[in-house]
Amino acid sequence: MNENWLNDGERIDQLYSKDIQIIQSDTVFAFSLDAVLLAYFAKVPKKSQTRIVDLCAGNGAVGLFLSSETAGEISEVEIQPRLADMADRSIKLNGLTEQMKVYNMDLANVTDVIEKDSVDVVTCNPPYFSDHALSKKNPNEYLAIARHELKTTLSGVMKATADVLKMNAKAYFVYRPDRLDDLFSEMKAHRLAPKKIQFVYPKPNTEANMVLVEAIKDGKPNGVRIQQPLIVYNNQNEYGDEVRGMLYGINR
Repeated sequence: MNENWLNDGERIDQLYSKDIQIIQSDTVFAFSLDAVLLAYFAKVPKKSQTRIVDLCAGNGAVGLFLSSETAGEISEVEIQPRLADMADRSIKLNGLTEQMKVYNMDLANVTDVIEKDSVDVVTCNPPYFSDHALSKKNPNEYLAIARHELKTTLSGVMKATADVLKMNAKAYFVYRPDRLDDLFSEMKAHRLAPKKIQFVYPKPNTEANMVLVEAIKDGKPNGVRIQQPLIVYNNQNEYGDEVRGMLYGINR
C-alpha cells in the first residue's frame, strides 16, 4: 500500500476478484456489498466504443469494478467533492485514467458534460431513503447524503438516466424491495421499462433486503424476467459460493 495516495482517515482496500484497489474511509464513505452486486449484475459491452455512466458514484466502486469487463469509456458522476476526489485518486491508483473520468457535479446537470442519448449503459446505486422530515438520518453528512434523498430524488435519478441513455439502451439499479412501487412508477414516468429483476436475501428463509433491476429505455411493456434469488450468507454465516466468487474470485 502506498500511503501517499491517502488523506487522513483513509485506507486502501482491494476487491480481489477484480484485482482493483479502492480508497475508502469509514468516516466519509466505504462501498458495501450492494456496489459489488450491482457491478456483477450489470452487463456491459466489451467494445471500446461503449459509453458507460455510473450515477451517484460515491467513491467510484461500481465503475472501478466494471473497468475490467469492457474496453469502453466509464464516466462517474458524484455530487460530494470529497467522495469524487476519492474516486479520482482510486482511478489513478489503478492506472485507469485513459478509461475512466469523474465528474464532481449534480446529476441534474449531467447533460452539460455527457451528450443526451449517447450512453450504452447506466448504473446507479441511488440513495435508498426518502427525505421525510421525521426520518432519522445519519449525523455524518457524507453518509446521510449517500443514503437519503437530500441532494437528489428517485425521480431525478430516473430523469438523468433517461436523458443520457440511447434508445433501447440499458440501465441497472440496486434498490430496496420496499420501494419497488416508487422505483417502477418513476421508471415508467421516464421511459424506462423494467426487464430483469433479482432479489437478494441476507440468509436462507429471510425476506429480501435488496433488489437488482435491469431496465431498457423505451422498452416494450411487460416481459419482465425474475432471476434466481441471490442469497448472501449460508446458515453458517459464511458467504455463499456466488457471493464469495464475486468478492474473492472463483479460485479463492
